[in-house]
Amino acid sequence: MPSDAFPDESPSALDVGLLVPVAVGHDDAVTDAAVLDALVAAEVALVRAYAEVGSAPSPVAAAVESALGWVGVGEPCRGHGIDVTALAEASVSGGNPVIPLVAMLKERVPADARTWVHRGATSQDILDSALMLTVSRAATRVVAALRATETALAAFAEEHRDTVAAARTLTQHAVPTTVGLRAATWLRGVRRSANRLDTAIAALPAQLGGAGGTMASFVEIAGPDAAGRLAGRFAASLGLAAPEAPWHTTRWPVAELGDALTAAVDAVGVIAADVATLSRTEIGELAEGTGGGSSAMPQKRNPASAVLIRSAALRAPQLAATLHLAAAGAVDERPDGAWHAEWPTLRELLRLALGATAHASRLVEGLTVDDDAVARNLALTRGLIVAERLSLVLGPRIGRDRLSALVAAASDDGDLAALVGALPEAADLDVDALLDPANYTGLAARLVDDAVRGTTPTPPAGAPSARPEDTP
Repeated sequence: MPSDAFPDESPSALDVGLLVPVAVGHDDAVTDAAVLDALVAAEVALVRAYAEVGSAPSPVAAAVESALGWVGVGEPCRGHGIDVTALAEASVSGGNPVIPLVAMLKERVPADARTWVHRGATSQDILDSALMLTVSRAATRVVAALRATETALAAFAEEHRDTVAAARTLTQHAVPTTVGLRAATWLRGVRRSANRLDTAIAALPAQLGGAGGTMASFVEIAGPDAAGRLAGRFAASLGLAAPEAPWHTTRWPVAELGDALTAAVDAVGVIAADVATLSRTEIGELAEGTGGGSSAMPQKRNPASAVLIRSAALRAPQLAATLHLAAAGAVDERPDGAWHAEWPTLRELLRLALGATAHASRLVEGLTVDDDAVARNLALTRGLIVAERLSLVLGPRIGRDRLSALVAAASDDGDLAALVGALPEAADLDVDALLDPANYTGLAARLVDDAVRGTTPTPPAGAPSARPEDTP
């Protein structure tokens, strides 16, 4: 009950994103009201399916559609007039919202159509189907945000294709890379996750099995032939895939969708982690287009989008794990609690994916590079960023021990160019070219081009295969 201390404390105001800022403004597709609209759509779709297989009169289906606000295939119903708060309160006794929903819907349709509302179905048929409809619509938005991020990354990678930077492995400078290649790596991850999520969305099935998953009720109502076609027509009205069979306790649609959503959050989480690191004051290579402020330190330009994305990336895997636990615990012919655990978990994972990918798109579109900082950091090891190249070129000439001594001397504030130039064995070498990081970026430019085109990189014609001994 609302109180003076908490005047807005009600189910509809329980979570508006105050503690989940990454989702604010991006999760309208998965609100309780949106799920209710999808539940109503599932009930209408069942009546439509009965009419389409010839069991229910077409005027009955039309009357139900009109009374409950049918919009169209793959769309939730609106205008049904059911109060989501009242439905939530009525759901407690039966353990799910479909039981009280059916009674509310029957009150809203003409008397001669009431017998067809929810006829032969079980609560799980309607709730699973409604969740798949909700998921399909929300996850499609996630894919759209990933595609926008992919497009922005392609442009960014192309722009910075030849900007040489320090690659870092285990937090330390390693060899030269390019800013463009780093972005191309992000791009490949985002593209793959978008493709995977697209595939998962296309596979989302409607649910129709009856009380025990045998479809006995539908056979009794419509006969075996019509009952065999009913699930397909039901799915088509919802814009979902036709189920191969009832999947009341076969929860791969939820678990696999959860994995695909988590992979999407992972992909943008990597971008966010790199941006957060590279925007540190002491590194300063990247910056978000619009930085966040601080309540106490006016000089700060926090990587706010990266921070929000990371908050989602740190939470998503545990939510996916819960979906797998629920799938493993789906016992008997109706899960006793495992099914119920999926609902808020899947919804929260969708919220995180919707928010994280939307922020990723904005982050990449506004991402800027400080070329001076990139060059400064590249030079921090005074040429030793190309030590691997020296080992490959000079190692065979002077031996491993002398090479190690040369690198050690250069590390102790020695002049690497002078040390190399003083070697008799290097007399025929262009030392400046040898030590130029831009000359040791391998196939970086080609990898960027291939990523932008969406193709798999190929080695240059006539290039020798890598040998184990070539790797120091």
